Amino acid sequence: MGKKCRLIACEEAWSIPEVAAELKKVANSPTQSADKLLVKGIYDAEVDTSGYGKMDFLGGLLDVEEQRLPQMDQYGVDMHLLTLTAPGVQMFDADTATDLAALANDRMAEICAKYPKRFAGLGSFAPHSPKRAAKEVERVMGELKLNGLVVNGHTNGDYFDDYRFWPIFEAAEATNATIYIHPRGPSDTLKGPLMDYGMDSAMWAYGVEVGTNMLRMMAGGVFDRFPDLKICVGHMGEMVPFFIWRINFMNSRSQKVGRAPKTERSMEEYFKDNFVFTTSGVEDPLALRYAIDRMGVENVIWAIDYPYQPMKPAVDFIENFACSDEEMHALCHGNAERVFRIAAE
Repeated sequence: MGKKCRLIACEEAWSIPEVAAELKKVANSPTQSADKLLVKGIYDAEVDTSGYGKMDFLGGLLDVEEQRLPQMDQYGVDMHLLTLTAPGVQMFDADTATDLAALANDRMAEICAKYPKRFAGLGSFAPHSPKRAAKEVERVMGELKLNGLVVNGHTNGDYFDDYRFWPIFEAAEATNATIYIHPRGPSDTLKGPLMDYGMDSAMWAYGVEVGTNMLRMMAGGVFDRFPDLKICVGHMGEMVPFFIWRINFMNSRSQKVGRAPKTERSMEEYFKDNFVFTTSGVEDPLALRYAIDRMGVENVIWAIDYPYQPMKPAVDFIENFACSDEEMHALCHGNAERVFRIAAE
């Protein structure tokens, strides 16, 4: 691609010891949540039976300076957009979740202030306390000057088409904050056949979970109420771009026969107007070319998904992707700068 392109990776997981300690309690609780498999593997590897503990993700999540920065330097990654890793604070009670989200946001702001050229960050909030979450959104975007927001799929089985979450969307829209919806384990009403053969997480269930949330928001009219709300999702759009024709057609049919509410725009229009998506964890050039050609390069952003995905293959993937210089700059940094309010260089 000629002169080196600025590389901003836009879904890079991170955590703090206090959140890790609370998730270790969750790992040893009687919860039947689908998230427990991954949580136990990461936060209580001594008693892990899922196999996730062998991957040793926790060190990468808690670290910024000792492992992460040297790897970024080694592979030419200019910046990580940090996100509090899934399931974030959403498995905690509302008070604990609110307090820990604020603490994580403070720590993230400190990192971004210390390394302004290397790290940007998305603030967290507790969606199960929507009014307090809205206040935290305002603090994240105002006082802390972070770059947007991150949340993890459903909360206690509730999806974002529910009007109870509207205070959060009002605050996000008012502050021009993009909300990154990251996957977590499938809700109790969805998880049944997804819990075998390693399907419970990134192989399949994560895309099903976030895709379901996305479609409920579009079909439920959320973007009629909040037309300027911007949502980002990962993993090449969580399968939605590849199924958008059929989604659009079937929703139009459902509206005609009264099985879905009338909406002001089509599902495809909502997806193109209100969503962007990253490449995180999908290093397939055919999928990326389709995504650009079908949805527009302005809606696609490069990401690694560190530490769950290694840096080098993700960098090799994007640097060897066949595209124009304009597309490369949009993918690698231009879209990230615009969507997440990162200063251009």
